[in-house]
Amino acid sequence: MKTWQLQEAKGKFSEVVKSAQSKGPQNITVHGEPVAVLISRRDYLKLINPKPSFVELMRSSPLVGSDLNITRDQTPTRKIKL
Repeated sequence: MKTWQLQEAKGKFSEVVKSAQSKGPQNITVHGEPVAVLISRRDYLKLINPKPSFVELMRSSPLVGSDLNITRDQTPTRKIKL
């Protein structure tokens, strides 16, 4: 993450935006203290629309409520000497 002083970021705003799109988040400081981070729209959308958890994904499956009958293979396992 590249760090920009606020005055420099203001003067080179288009460069800061392009860097956010191609290289990732851009850190902006005032008097050496980090105050803001500029991110691309793609990264922003990932933050506000997180992927569903595994449980949520399973609950929204089109197979929910179907009578899926899975039987276990009953053939004996092979003997292994330990």
